[in-house]
Amino acid sequence: MATHKEVLESYVKKILTSRVYEVATETPLDFAPQISSRLGAEVFLKREDLQPIFSFKNRGAYAKISNIPNGQRKKGVIAASAGNHAQGVAVAAAHLNIDATIVMGLNTPEIKVEAVRRLGAKVILHGDTYDDALDYMKKLSRNSGAVIIPPYDDPDVIAGQGTVGMEILNQIPGIPDAIFVPVGGGGLIAGVAAYAKYLNPYIRIIGVESEGSDCLNQALRANRRVRLNSEQLDLFADGVSVAQVGRLPFLLARNYVDEMVLVDTDEICAAIKDIFDETRSIAEPAGALAIAGMKKYIFARARGYERYVAIVSGANVNFDRLRHISERAEYGEHREVLFGITIPEKKGSFRRLCKVLGKRPITEFNYRYQNPQKAEVFMGLKISEDSQRNKVLSNLNESGYVVEDMTGNEMAKLHLRHMVGGGRPEINSELVYRFEFPERPGALRQFLDQLGKTWNITLFHYRNHGAAWGRVLVGFDVSERNRRRLVQTLRSIGYRFWEETNNPAYTKFLR
Repeated sequence: MATHKEVLESYVKKILTSRVYEVATETPLDFAPQISSRLGAEVFLKREDLQPIFSFKNRGAYAKISNIPNGQRKKGVIAASAGNHAQGVAVAAAHLNIDATIVMGLNTPEIKVEAVRRLGAKVILHGDTYDDALDYMKKLSRNSGAVIIPPYDDPDVIAGQGTVGMEILNQIPGIPDAIFVPVGGGGLIAGVAAYAKYLNPYIRIIGVESEGSDCLNQALRANRRVRLNSEQLDLFADGVSVAQVGRLPFLLARNYVDEMVLVDTDEICAAIKDIFDETRSIAEPAGALAIAGMKKYIFARARGYERYVAIVSGANVNFDRLRHISERAEYGEHREVLFGITIPEKKGSFRRLCKVLGKRPITEFNYRYQNPQKAEVFMGLKISEDSQRNKVLSNLNESGYVVEDMTGNEMAKLHLRHMVGGGRPEINSELVYRFEFPERPGALRQFLDQLGKTWNITLFHYRNHGAAWGRVLVGFDVSERNRRRLVQTLRSIGYRFWEETNNPAYTKFLR
């Protein structure tokens, strides 16, 4: 059995001799003055979003395909991909004049699908998750004999991605204290860790995952690979939405990854805005993952001035997703708060409330008459830092207002702020549920078909956020005796759901 040193040496040799630069470029390592100033650190961005395919994935794909023997190339190559690996395979196969077939999930951003087609590969859309696409790809490979190009679980692919780490250490002035790496299946972090730790074992390698798809984090905690529920993966950062980390990446990660950081959607959106402010480039959610994790890591620790590298791994984002990103970025930066405020239903109340708030910018103000005694106002306020939220709350409470802080309320953020009108007081048996389902053509109709005609719907809100998940808020008129049967029906549909009947966003504004 090879020693740890021998394993690292083998990967470093592969990295140093890789042919990736036949299709890839050496991307810049840019100092980020604005981010550095805000975080109190020396921050560099590794700009893999500037690759010809706007992602680092061409490195690993070409490293693998270029090593396929000539006799096997005649049957072509095939891959399953969330998008960026597909483009990497397509551009590599085209360069080597090899036929390529790509199986992609039905929820893959259109910009990635079209990019693959333009590069000359055949695209087959199948399944809601990466695992669905993977299983179908394996079936096609067995029938055609096409060579499978793994997105991460392969020595050549890992070595190709590892050239990112080689460039970082060649480009950076001095030695980085830590390198932040986005993690999906683990190929990138495995390659970067192998090269960096071989050269300097004191460089911290920190992986960053989305909270809803943390397959490496859970594997490291369990000291074995675990498989997440594919139906419950967070698909917002679709490029890293993987149910199980690769076998080879895990073997490297458990020895050479120092720490994992998990981030949520709002934090990712805030990082996309940070990158835009710094570079005027728009990263995709997976592409901004490392920056989001780096910010969270620094905020959680009182460290001295250190030198950090964060990999901007891709920029293939659907245009219509930008509105969702821009909305959530302010929450991720703690620059907007949402309040439900009870005020007297009488003349001059709005004016008095605004006087208490002072000159703070109001981002939204929603109200509808409900009763003659009190009014419920749903309000958004812009703040410069999170500490101001408590100050605003104190001012409102001291002025006699009853305030519900809804800044972290998903129902409020996703639904309430886009809804108008009052409640239905004549309905006393209303239950409200929030649902998530994979966003794809016909998904909403399918959801309604599965819901059936049994239940009387009293409230319904759906809005396409440009995200990978569709969000629906539904109210049902249900008697006490039928509540259990309703829950059974909802569970049988198979989508994630939460009861929101007692959510103050509902009780104050919609009931």
